[in-house]
Parts: sequence; C-alpha cells; structure tokens
Amino acid sequence: ILELLNSSFYNLQNIKMSKRVLITGGAGFIAHHTIKYYLENTDWEIVSLDRLDYSGNLNRISDLMNGYDEKQKKRIKIIFHDLRSEVNEMLAADLGQFNYILHMAASSHVDRSIEDPLTFVQDNVVATCNILNFARKNSKLELFIYFSTDEVFGPAPKDVNYKERDRYNSTNPYSATKAGGEELSVAFENSYNMPIFITHTMNVFGERQHPEKFIPMCIKNIQDGKKVFIHSDKSKKIAGSRHYIHAEDVADGTFFLIKNLNKLKNTQKDFGGAKCPKFNLVGPVEWTNLELALNIAKCMNKKLNYEMVDFHSSRPGHDLRYALDGNLLKKAGWVPKVSIEERIKQVVDWTLKNNRWLKS
Repeated sequence: ILELLNSSFYNLQNIKMSKRVLITGGAGFIAHHTIKYYLENTDWEIVSLDRLDYSGNLNRISDLMNGYDEKQKKRIKIIFHDLRSEVNEMLAADLGQFNYILHMAASSHVDRSIEDPLTFVQDNVVATCNILNFARKNSKLELFIYFSTDEVFGPAPKDVNYKERDRYNSTNPYSATKAGGEELSVAFENSYNMPIFITHTMNVFGERQHPEKFIPMCIKNIQDGKKVFIHSDKSKKIAGSRHYIHAEDVADGTFFLIKNLNKLKNTQKDFGGAKCPKFNLVGPVEWTNLELALNIAKCMNKKLNYEMVDFHSSRPGHDLRYALDGNLLKKAGWVPKVSIEERIKQVVDWTLKNNRWLKS
C-alpha cells in the first residue's frame, strides 16, 4: 500500500500549493480524518508522517481516497518515520518546509501505559521533542498544534468542567506523558518563540476506529447479540460519562484555530506570563456510557443487553468522569456543527456497511 500511495498519484513535482501541512500519525484514527477534512476544505499539500505501528493503518488512507479524483490524491505525500528517532538532515530535506504542523502521533491506550510506561515516555515525550526540534527549524512555520487530552486533568467531580489552564492531575502514565508533551510545547514557545497552540479533547469517535474502542465494540456486541459492559461506579448504578466528539469535528476545530490564528494567539496571557495558548475541543453534550450504548442500539433497531461493571475500581488509571469546559472556543465562534445523535447514526450506519473495520 505504501508503495502504491507514493508512486503514481502521489507525485508532487508538478503541483503548486499555497500552503503545506504536516500531520504526524497520519495513518492513525483521528489524523486520517484530519487528512480527509483538509483535502475537502483546502487546496494545501498534505504530508503524513507515520511509523505504522499498532494504531497506524494505511488502509484508512487507502479507504478514504476511493472517493477522490486524481488531482486531490496528488496532494498527499506519505513518509515513513519513527519519531522516537530524531528527524535527521536527510529526512528533513525530504519533508521540506511547512506552514502548519499538527502533532497527532501518540500512544494512547491507558492499559498498555500502565503495563509499559517507558514506551509511552518514548512515544509521547521523546517523539514530541523530536518533532518540535524539526519544527523550530522551519522558517515558514505559522503554527504548530500539539494534540493533547482531557486526561491530563484527571477525573472530574460532578459539575466540574476543567478549563484550559487548570492544574494537571494525571492518573496513569499515558496522561502523564501527554502532560509532558504539553510542557515541552510550552517550553519551546518560551525558549524559541515558536507559534504553538495546545488542544485538549476527549473520547473521539468516528469511522475506521480500532475495534477495541467503546463505540465500535458496542456496535459489534449489539450486532452479535452479546452483552455490553458499562463502566460504572462501585455501586454499579452510576455510569461513567464523557463529552463524545466525532473526529471530523476535531479536524474542523483545528482548522478553526489555523484560520483564526492571529485573533487567538494573544488572548490567554495570564498573571504568570504564560504565552502558549490552550484550547478545549469539546463534544456537544455530556453522555453517560449507558446513554451512548442505548443510542447505538436504537440506531441499530435492537435491544441493548448490558451489565454495569465497576471498572473504576478494578482497572487502575481509568476514571469515572472526564469533563472539559468548551466556553473559550464557543465565545471565539467554534462549536461542533452536527448533533451527537446524528453523528452516532452516521457512524453506526457506515460501520454496519463496512464491518471489516470491526475485526481486530
């Protein structure tokens, strides 16, 4: 697949673009949706940088390319590299200069981070330092976006929604390493005067998501008539809750930040002189995991067979509730454009028609 993508229709020599964007982890779940969004909403040249590990799958990019003409296909270049190693001079020359860099590559599985924390330090801290080092040498760079997570703030008590600059409280190595990447980004802006934004988002879903994740797992279990296990508190009466957001809405949010860069870059200086702006990309509503599963079953015209289980106690590092405050971007003019109900139906219908993506 890699040979195909970089041969006939990925020759960029005769194409002139107004802007260039580098998306790390481009074959990953959220990043491949971002590639799709930028293909459809810009005329930019898009470069995907990926090492194709556990979460990276070039079939995602191959799949989404089916609907595009040759002109659009030629706007993508795919480059293999493991960011745990530095971007050396040869690779930097091959990559070239970029106007925008979206650093989405990361290891993000909480259970694996608890079993093997050092790998997550390499993937989320060392790799971030390497891409930041490359970015600071880009003379054309207008914006670097570091893609972080709500989990850096830790569990959210009832009625508490964390704002962009609230304190960290990492409850597992995954979230700690993402917080480490955030601080590196802040340091690079302070040390090298780089234009950097940080985003937090939570529980992203969409087409071609790994089948281990909750929504595709629900679709498969409901389809097969199996029980769905709902993450709950110790009493097994209160389900965990999240602000679920579709990957396309996340991509739309990053594009909003780029389009409004000059307006947003000086809006968050605080009493400590912090310059690196942070933005929460928040889903339209907060749903419990049970509400989500019931809505999935409704879209499938099936009854939900479920059991409440106390994962909060039995799985260290997993928290019952995460919550972000989305008012900062809402006041700036951005909210997801499509309702959560419509997004869930969209994903359910697509997944049932493309059920090979439910196979691990």
